[in-house]
Amino acid sequence: MNHPVPILMYHAIAHCPAHATYALSVSPIAFAEQLGMLADRGHTSLTTAELARLWRTGGSLPRRPVLITFDDGYEGVHQHALPVLARYGFSATLFVSTGWLRGPYDTGGAPDTMLDWDQLRELATSGVEIGGHSHSHPQLDQLSDPVLRHEVVHCRELLAGELGRAPVSFAYPYGYSSRRVREAVRSAGFSQSFAVGNALADRRRQSPYALSRLTVRRSTGMVEFAQLIEGRSVSRIFARDRALTKGYAVLRGTHRALRKAQRIRV
Repeated sequence: MNHPVPILMYHAIAHCPAHATYALSVSPIAFAEQLGMLADRGHTSLTTAELARLWRTGGSLPRRPVLITFDDGYEGVHQHALPVLARYGFSATLFVSTGWLRGPYDTGGAPDTMLDWDQLRELATSGVEIGGHSHSHPQLDQLSDPVLRHEVVHCRELLAGELGRAPVSFAYPYGYSSRRVREAVRSAGFSQSFAVGNALADRRRQSPYALSRLTVRRSTGMVEFAQLIEGRSVSRIFARDRALTKGYAVLRGTHRALRKAQRIRV
């Protein structure tokens, strides 16, 4: 029950995604092939809430567990992914930025066609777990404390009000977090949260507020996908991503320190 678990991170599922989302998108055909492989290999899907409950209570995980997650709230999750999930009987978790969804709370700035609230409700009714992903999808670790709290709390309150159930899981926009961001997410009432990390989720080595996921992108072929779900060659596949992430972390910390110093001088 303590074995690491692959948590797959998808974004747009689309034939012709916008340029801004292309690299992190997956075609509907590739998505169906990937889920077909999961089914053929006997994987059992869990939502993030189910995984948290089993880890918390010491319950046994199913044989070959896998989590299927989507970030942002692209319309293709409803149009293309939902029928494939239903075909194979797989559950999934969708992390949405509430200010990017089409409807009364739309703040603009979404990079592609997003879900509307009726589609989100249909996904929830179909068994897809809905999680939080902030309100306007900012880089949370660069925000002041009041703005950070608003982004996290407002997202959770809107989802609770529109869906009748408060989300228990959160995913960090861009995968970025810090101790301050993780504390804000915990204080807002979320039970666990997800970064990127590009590693298997491991309760023995990772905080429940910094669980790792595996990026599935346009360039992910079936051989590489098989390695991801088996936990093989993960470090090699994402070696470049990890090097870039370390560099970004230093740069982001410097930017925040400079902004803080500027505010103090003013």
